[in-house]
Amino acid sequence: MLEFACHTWAFNDLSLTEALGTIARLGFRYVDIGSGPHLSVSRIAQDPRGVAREVQRELATYNLKLSDLYIMLPRISLADEKKRQGDIDLYKSLLPFIVAIEAPGVTLSPGLVHPADDEDALERTIIALREMMEASKLATPATQLRVSIEPHVDSMAQQPENILKILEQVDDLELTLDWAQLVYQDIFHDTIAELIPKARHIQMRQAARAQLQTPFKRGRINVKKVVESLKKADYEGIVSVEYMKTSSDRHGLVAVDAIIEATQMRDALRDARDEIY
Repeated sequence: MLEFACHTWAFNDLSLTEALGTIARLGFRYVDIGSGPHLSVSRIAQDPRGVAREVQRELATYNLKLSDLYIMLPRISLADEKKRQGDIDLYKSLLPFIVAIEAPGVTLSPGLVHPADDEDALERTIIALREMMEASKLATPATQLRVSIEPHVDSMAQQPENILKILEQVDDLELTLDWAQLVYQDIFHDTIAELIPKARHIQMRQAARAQLQTPFKRGRINVKKVVESLKKADYEGIVSVEYMKTSSDRHGLVAVDAIIEATQMRDALRDARDEIY
């Protein structure tokens, strides 16, 4: 049966415990946590196992299970070797935390986008991801950690062709499919659905062309059609409701009431699941 999560990024104005409590009260049993206000990568690097215990206690308090960790390390595409290697090494330093918290999977950024005339940018990204994947395998030899990239606007994997190229070039790398990121670029449903077999994790919020986040009623995503495509592709992962709390309107991000929007998306996904599955 298809299960649903909610991302803490919707509640970046709250503490982690307040965000988890809100998500639990909305009826979710799974939660995505991302780096940022709720997860300080510098603090994790200093005390990975201690922070893991703290987060696990918070999850247990609200009877929530971790569905994904999103670690933003966008500099892996840079030509500046010091900055690029810095993000790679930071990821390696976070692996003890990732192992200790028993994360079912980790989502990474596929690097900041570069101009088309920087022909080496994609290769730098691929080489960095290979090194990070190898470190992940060494950290979890008994049960291989599942790692995926989230193709997003301003990344080296905006379009399906680059997404597939990176996945083909990095062994065992998977996909976190954020439907809104592709709808924003005016990529149609059938093209997005072709990526589902590569997906480990899926993120959903309403969006439209040139609008990365919209109120539910203004969005272009047909939730029922998405769930039908997941069923057809035998998708076995979790669908995370991922709204973003931000004061910026960059990329057409519309400020929304996260509780209202998460509830509407939750209900639409649940109703479609119950009808289709």
